[in-house]
Amino acid sequence: MPPAASRRTFAVGLAAFAGAAFAAPTGERIRVAMIGTGHGHAASKIKALRVLPEYDFVGICRPDKDEPSDGELFRGVRWMSLEEVLADKTIELVAVESLPGRNLAYAQKCVQAGKFVHLDKPPGADLPALTAMLAEAATRKRTVQMGYQWRYHPGMQAAIEAAKKGWLGPMHRVRLSIDKSIGAEERRELARFRGGVLFSEGCHLVDRAVTLLGKPLKTTGFLRHESPLQDGLADNTLAVFEYPRTLVEISVASFQPNGGKYRRLEIVGSNGLALVQPYAPLRLMIDLKEPAGPYRAGEQQIQLTEPPGPTYAPDFQEMARIIRQGAKPSYSPQHDLITHEALLRACGMLTETEKP
Repeated sequence: MPPAASRRTFAVGLAAFAGAAFAAPTGERIRVAMIGTGHGHAASKIKALRVLPEYDFVGICRPDKDEPSDGELFRGVRWMSLEEVLADKTIELVAVESLPGRNLAYAQKCVQAGKFVHLDKPPGADLPALTAMLAEAATRKRTVQMGYQWRYHPGMQAAIEAAKKGWLGPMHRVRLSIDKSIGAEERRELARFRGGVLFSEGCHLVDRAVTLLGKPLKTTGFLRHESPLQDGLADNTLAVFEYPRTLVEISVASFQPNGGKYRRLEIVGSNGLALVQPYAPLRLMIDLKEPAGPYRAGEQQIQLTEPPGPTYAPDFQEMARIIRQGAKPSYSPQHDLITHEALLRACGMLTETEKP
């Protein structure tokens, strides 16, 4: 078990979250900087922050020289030191887009400097440290927004709504998958973490499961290495979350050709199912025994509209409302801690008896 001090940090952190309020700073466009360029989402987030009218993209800090700095994406970018980013009081938001093993430490520095933070996934492997950082952010009246994909995915939102409102009937099974092929360099980086591809990619799906059902009663992970490459990466993985009346299966592997086409979220209840496959382009199928909510009986393809703007626009637009209007975040720090704890347990990085 972690030391008593870590357990106290967790308890104090949750108490801080409960009373946290979010101030609305004055000003117009939000000055934002980025720390790190090594994350797989960094390029898309640079593009979004440079075009969204809510933001003034100040520059990029690349503390680790093994991360990218060349190419069209970086033309005209102002390169900043870590000290410049942290000391500049006019920079209100920092997007942390370094590698998973580095991100949490940089996010901690940003919170200590009084910044709002967009922290990409997964937020490190140290649950007590994440807990302490989120508690400090709440005390400082700052938000740390997690960079999980698909929080604003219209198909997933509609499927989860149908399940939560009982239109599918009592749930008994949820299946989620995300397969992708990855190269040797990325494999080496991910092999540093026991959970491998489940840790790196499965975190998005754990976030969806927790949004739907909350904290699991029990978590079981299966971590296998199947590649002929001798890198030790857990590249064929499965997590099973047990709830009172529902089983959730999350599978992540790194072998399936064109895996993006076959990613799926399937929620099954006694009255039917909701199926999102693939995640892009948007597709949602509802199949009900009896009509419920806005849906008729039988199989039906639901027309969906892509959110306007670049990829990740909804995330950063919500953050702008939080900073400028004091809006309440869609996802609480408690939710983010439950999600990360469930992920770490599935990855064998916490045991069922450990308390954060």
